[in-house]
Amino acid sequence: MLGRVGVNCRTIPRKLKIAHTCYVAVVALVYYRFYGPQNFLWFSDLALIGLVPALWREDRRLTSMLAIAVLLPEMLWNVGFFTRLITGRELLGLSFYMFNRNIPLAIRALALFHVWLPLLLVWVVKMLGYDRKAFRAQLVAGEAVIVLTYAVTKPAQNINWVYGLAVRPQHAVSPGLYLCAVMIGFPLFLWWPTHAILKRLL
Repeated sequence: MLGRVGVNCRTIPRKLKIAHTCYVAVVALVYYRFYGPQNFLWFSDLALIGLVPALWREDRRLTSMLAIAVLLPEMLWNVGFFTRLITGRELLGLSFYMFNRNIPLAIRALALFHVWLPLLLVWVVKMLGYDRKAFRAQLVAGEAVIVLTYAVTKPAQNINWVYGLAVRPQHAVSPGLYLCAVMIGFPLFLWWPTHAILKRLL
C-alpha cells in the first residue's frame, strides 16, 4: 500500500471531496481562459488541483507531497496578503496581484484559495497521517516542475520564481546559475523544513 488509506477506513467527508472538486473545476476553467495553461505550473495551483485525486483516493503520500510543496510559501503569501490588507503596504511581494485593479475582481476572488488551502492540507494530512517517504517523492517531482517551468514559460511570467525572486526577472547572475540556485533553494529552505516539521508533529 503506497500511502493510500484502506477501502474500509474512509475518513474524508464526501461533501468536502465534491465541493473541492467543483471549486477546482471552476478555477481551472477560468484560469485557463484568463492566464493560459502555463499558470498551472505554479506549485500552489498544482497543489490545489492535485488535492482532487488525493482527497478521492485518500492518498497519504500524495497529500503529504502537496503539503511539503506549498505550506511554507502559502504561509508567506498569507502574511503578505493580510499585511497589505490591513496596512496598505506590500510585504514580500507574493500577493501583489490581489490588489491589481487590472485583474477582474472575480479572478482575484478565486485566488483566495491561498488562504484556506494550507489549512485544508494540514487537516487532511492530520486525518490521513504523514508519509515520511513523501519528501523524496516531492524532491523528484518538484525539481521536474522547476525545470519544466523554466523550459516552457517566459521570464515575464516568472512562474515559481525561476527567473527572479521579485516580480521581475533578475539580471545579477546568468539565468542558468540562478536556476541552479532555485533548484537547491526550494528543497533546502522550503521543502525540507516543512518535511521536518510535519514528521515531528504528525
